[in-house]
Amino acid sequence: MDDAQRVAAGYRPLSEADLPRYLAGLPGMADRLGGPPAGWTVREVGDGNLNLVFIVKGPAGGVAVKQALPYVRLVGESWPLPLSRAHYEQMALAEQARLVPGRTPAIRHYDERLALIVMELLEPHVIMRRGMIAGTRYPAFAAEIADFMARTLYFTSDLALTAAAKKDRVGAFAGNHALCKITEDLIFTDPYRVAANNRWTSPELDDIAAAFREDLDLHVAVSRLKLKFLSAAEAMLHGDLHTGSIMVTEAETRVIDPEFAFYGPMGFDIGAVIANLLLNYLSQPGHETEPGGRRAYQRWVLDTVGEVWSRFRDDFLALWRANPTGDAYPPDLFQGMAGAARLEEERQAFMDRLWRDTVGFAAAKMIRRILGLAHNLDLESIPDRRLKAAAETAALGMARTMMVETERFPSVDAILARAEAAGASVRA
Repeated sequence: MDDAQRVAAGYRPLSEADLPRYLAGLPGMADRLGGPPAGWTVREVGDGNLNLVFIVKGPAGGVAVKQALPYVRLVGESWPLPLSRAHYEQMALAEQARLVPGRTPAIRHYDERLALIVMELLEPHVIMRRGMIAGTRYPAFAAEIADFMARTLYFTSDLALTAAAKKDRVGAFAGNHALCKITEDLIFTDPYRVAANNRWTSPELDDIAAAFREDLDLHVAVSRLKLKFLSAAEAMLHGDLHTGSIMVTEAETRVIDPEFAFYGPMGFDIGAVIANLLLNYLSQPGHETEPGGRRAYQRWVLDTVGEVWSRFRDDFLALWRANPTGDAYPPDLFQGMAGAARLEEERQAFMDRLWRDTVGFAAAKMIRRILGLAHNLDLESIPDRRLKAAAETAALGMARTMMVETERFPSVDAILARAEAAGASVRA
């Protein structure tokens, strides 16, 4: 019997009405919240695609409660989904907390039977996507997300782990294939074919959507990315690392919702962050209250894209130099000054390859958010339909070039220049 079947045997979705009684029965929870359960406030706030999310507050404090549903919430019961994803999420949260303390919400309780996680309530943090739509700057974000990605990716890779330890970890997450299947279909396949769940701004984007379905160069490029996603178990990924899975204040960054966690290609997580920043950049004209009012903010977004990659590259290389503990690139093969120089050259080449992967995966993420099932609020909330379609058209054009002609983007500066050109077309 697999995890999903075992959890489902005693499973029931909780409601705002019965959650206080459940929490009151957990050790220490009444003290954490304070006062009698009848006085606790409970709000269901889930605005994601898959789960129930509750905020529970009492006189002494609060908690966040996340419960998996046995189906995709965005679609309904016609799309069943294993409850075991809660198991992989709590496992990923624990590993991330070990590797990057204080960068994820602390787990207060995990109930496998109910597929439910009680977590630290992050306040006054907000979902980063919503803050960026409002034009709020987050000065700490670039450095902190770069550090998070560098540490979680490096220390779960063959560069830091023995082969046996790495294989054990790959095996521990291998059962999360149902969530991987969502990614495989919704990101790498459906936007390029006729699929029931696809949607886009119609009729404005009809011709582009049709062209993408016939574009064999694009189909080859995305299929190569999909193959890498399927086969390259390079490190433990968050698996859904975008600005909707990040909570922030101006001074702190926290990463949430790693239920898509598995071992895959490092560039997928990095590309997801960069893609969502680029989409926000292109959406900004649609959120202006006066012409040109968000130009300075757009500059900050692009600077943040550049800083995320440059800091990540520096952080990852520093970890590799200081912690050469894995079975890949054994240090005794690179002795002496000549060996050290050759290894450093290879490290730089590794990062160049990772950048190319990042560009391709970022492009795939951008395309799926416009032509696939689940869209970004950055674009969806633009009130002017003409501006919305213009931003989406610019994003799709940029993304296609990034995916099919990746060699045109040897550095992050090339991406920034292309984004500026795309942004100019939105305002034209």
